[in-house]
Amino acid sequence: MVSFPEFKVERLSSAGSLADRVCEALSQLIRGDNFPPGYRLPSEMGMASHFGVSRTVVREAISRLKSEGLVESRQGIGVFIREGNMDAPFRIDPNIVDSIQSVLQVVELRMALEGEIAAFAAMRRTTRQLNAITKALRHIEIEEREGKDGVDADVAFHRRVAEASGNPHFLALIEFLFPFLKSATATNRSYEATKASLSREVKDEHAAILDAISRQDPVAARTAARRHMEGATLRLRAVAANSA
Repeated sequence: MVSFPEFKVERLSSAGSLADRVCEALSQLIRGDNFPPGYRLPSEMGMASHFGVSRTVVREAISRLKSEGLVESRQGIGVFIREGNMDAPFRIDPNIVDSIQSVLQVVELRMALEGEIAAFAAMRRTTRQLNAITKALRHIEIEEREGKDGVDADVAFHRRVAEASGNPHFLALIEFLFPFLKSATATNRSYEATKASLSREVKDEHAAILDAISRQDPVAARTAARRHMEGATLRLRAVAANSA
């Protein structure tokens, strides 16, 4: 069993999020041949205990390692170090969150994805998946009524839509992008909360996506998802302009 480096939360002092640092620690261990190809990593709970962080942080770090080609998931078994070619075909610098322009570029990337994800979800969703999307949308409203920012609920809504697309690669891609956009989502939702018209605008955008998926109309779903992302872009630009 490979020993993990001590990584207690109270001792962290370097820059970056917890997920950044867990990802970097695991990446160094893997690239440094501490883990042989084919080695199964400990469970999320096990790694969370080793690093002194939450399972959500570990899940986010593992998602990034997958995108870098360092690990792979085997359904029902676990996460394994990739054998053979361990190239990194796609990577986004975690530091882009400090640049509004870079974040907007990632939002544009997500815009292209969300439209197709919603279209496929409209064509392929099951009744169970539609119920899950509906429940996720209601949860956003519940969190808002409770005075919460609704960021996690918002992410969950889009995750449920991606699951309904029937393509696990869509889900993997947006899971990879979410961490880079979480701060932007929080900023947008705080801005939206200051104006009733903006809050209603976002609710209507989400409702339009759900309605199109419910009616199994891929064209309407694609249009609704794209409009939502375009709206998010405009709101983020407005926040940037107001804070300049």
